[in-house]
Amino acid sequence: MSQGTLQRVRFGMIGGGSGSAIGGVHRMALALDGRGELVAGALSSTPERARESAREIGLSAERSYDSWQELIAGESVREADDRVEAVSVVTPNHSHFEIARACLDVGFHVVLDKPMVCDSSEASRLAEAVASSGVSLTVTYNYSGYPLVREARHLVASGAIGAVRKVFVEYHQGWLANDLESSGHKQASWRTDPAQSGGAGALGDIGTHAEHLTRFVTGQAPSELCADVRTYVAGRRVDDDASVFLRYASGASGVLTCSQVCIGAENGLTLRVFGDAGSIAWQQESPEQLVFHDANGKRTVMTRGGDGLSRDAADATRTPPGHPEGFIEAFANIYRGAIERVRGIDSSLSRFAPTVEDGAVGVRFVEKCLSSNGSWVSLSD
Repeated sequence: MSQGTLQRVRFGMIGGGSGSAIGGVHRMALALDGRGELVAGALSSTPERARESAREIGLSAERSYDSWQELIAGESVREADDRVEAVSVVTPNHSHFEIARACLDVGFHVVLDKPMVCDSSEASRLAEAVASSGVSLTVTYNYSGYPLVREARHLVASGAIGAVRKVFVEYHQGWLANDLESSGHKQASWRTDPAQSGGAGALGDIGTHAEHLTRFVTGQAPSELCADVRTYVAGRRVDDDASVFLRYASGASGVLTCSQVCIGAENGLTLRVFGDAGSIAWQQESPEQLVFHDANGKRTVMTRGGDGLSRDAADATRTPPGHPEGFIEAFANIYRGAIERVRGIDSSLSRFAPTVEDGAVGVRFVEKCLSSNGSWVSLSD
């Protein structure tokens, strides 16, 4: 896609400083296409660390803030053509709602890490704030940014696999197979602290990604679920493993598993969708290939950037075939969508970027899984 004369969107960032697992990813994704620039930050809840983190990435001292409240107040009084237009919120889950709501209230667009907030009440209030503010909120369900995930969505929507019958999605990691949080590991510590994680562990951290991926590709949300939610590491106060059966109003069914105690698994996100006329399969650790089987079982391996892919996949592609694209590029596609929303551009990028409504569905999914206790529960009540 040509950049034309699109003016760069000025971003601030809250959180994501030294020691952050995802802050650097957000900054790389924002910078990749030259459509956005980071001009201000409150990069830590500790003032000294916030300023040091700002120096490390080259932010000016003038626009390095000691707290997120100072960033919002300081940027709000700058001239309209100078202040930040959007804010990336890269903080532990428990602070998402308060920060995002404050940004929306002063007219800043928001890019928010997942899970969006901690409960459905917060999700509803945030959706209301988006509607009344007239600005956008984008949730970084970044796996929907892969070109071949968008091709998978196109194939399902076009009827290439027929009516969906069965969905399998798994997201398995092994990094929390042991009591890493007791060692003082920063990322493990807050993710396993219910006061900061919002009460969910693996379900909120990676289960929400799996849920959104299935919904994005199939175009369907489950109507019921039955979840077996477990905590394997002794003393851990949040879930670290879940297996979820899904039922859809269309008659389709599915299985979602997410776990952070699978020793040897790194970032094993896999999706398979079976219809009555074909199937598709995609793996995040091999994102350049999408496997399609037609009604006769003929196997076709589609490659990112190859001939015959949809416009949706092409819009999300940067380099020719054989020049691998991966995690950062997919993440950057979410930022491209968010930026085009800020600029009022209607495109597949802006339409596909996850919304506050997508975030709310993910929050509800987690709540229903935690309440299921092995019983079927409705997602509509």
